[in-house]
Amino acid sequence: MTHRADYLAANRGQRAPMPGFVLLVRDRRDGDPAVRLGITVTKKIGGAVIRNRMKRRFRALAKAALPALGIPGADHVLIGREGGIERDYAQLSAELETALKRIAGRREKSTRERRPDQSRGQ
Repeated sequence: MTHRADYLAANRGQRAPMPGFVLLVRDRRDGDPAVRLGITVTKKIGGAVIRNRMKRRFRALAKAALPALGIPGADHVLIGREGGIERDYAQLSAELETALKRIAGRREKSTRERRPDQSRGQ
């Protein structure tokens, strides 16, 4: 993702806060099944070297997890948190997997609630 409007739209989506990052997911509803990724790390986290290292770690994590667990047709944004750079890579990977499963579970629950009850008309 490269446009600020996409990040702002993702901020209105679902969020899953974790100790090393916050995951935002928003369905684009444009018919495109592509999984898009955005990464942001603020200057509060550290200098350019630290921020770029964190973004590289996030890209590697996303490359491993999003093809299997990402939500098709949705924007995924990872926001770096203080202390995320010191966290173990395996721990960050497990947290990303947990966050993706949590959001997928919420999405499934909300779509089940919106479906009309089919037993009423019979």
